[in-house]
Amino acid sequence: MKILNKYFLVLVMALISSPVLAGDLLMVRTQQSFPEAMLALQTSVKEHGYEVTRVQRIDIGLTGMGYKTDKYRVVFVGKPSEIQYLINKYPVLAAYMPPQISIFAEHGETVLVTANPLIYAEMIDEEADKVLFRRWESDVYSVFDDVRDADE
Repeated sequence: MKILNKYFLVLVMALISSPVLAGDLLMVRTQQSFPEAMLALQTSVKEHGYEVTRVQRIDIGLTGMGYKTDKYRVVFVGKPSEIQYLINKYPVLAAYMPPQISIFAEHGETVLVTANPLIYAEMIDEEADKVLFRRWESDVYSVFDDVRDADE
């Protein structure tokens, strides 16, 4: 399990630090402290009808690699019935489900980052199922707006 966590950590860090198209990653910064932003995130996710299926700490691995943060989590979110439907119909999506939001403290702010759900739509053919990913994208924007608006 430690090897998987390290691999995941390296992948997340590579995604965050490498140049990507603007539409591939969605990000929001907030002035809230890490605990306040985490609460705002989880509250908004639930208000949008999704579940927080798991919260994974990866800050221990980061500090072991020399990073100075002790506040870094990956929040797995989704609607279990939709996730199961997609995985059953499109096994290629299994490695990417449920979608994740990385949340971490950085220079007095809290940052949330996730892959744009539309990248998953590119992996399937049926237009009717791609609608799910367009809704997910809209909901991510709305959740991130809620987290940002909690600053006020």
